[in-house]
Amino acid sequence: MTDTQKVEELAGLSVKTLLITMVGILLFGVYLGILIYGENSLTVLNSLKEKKQGLIIEEKNLKSENQKLQKEYFELKQLEPKEYE
Repeated sequence: MTDTQKVEELAGLSVKTLLITMVGILLFGVYLGILIYGENSLTVLNSLKEKKQGLIIEEKNLKSENQKLQKEYFELKQLEPKEYE
């Protein structure tokens, strides 16, 4: 018996079918790797969601600070003497 016949008996499939299946599995693995760790991946999506949440919190803080500073500005403006012509 040749080696290919032994392999075919063991697997019950031809060598060609085994190679095509192995290449398919390999390509699917590469695709999953790109999907999880690539440029447009799930990890990038999650990091962008976290960054968005941080920016929303920063926006709220800046709006609050802006309100306080505007209030202080208008209070100081009221204390200045009015200019008469």
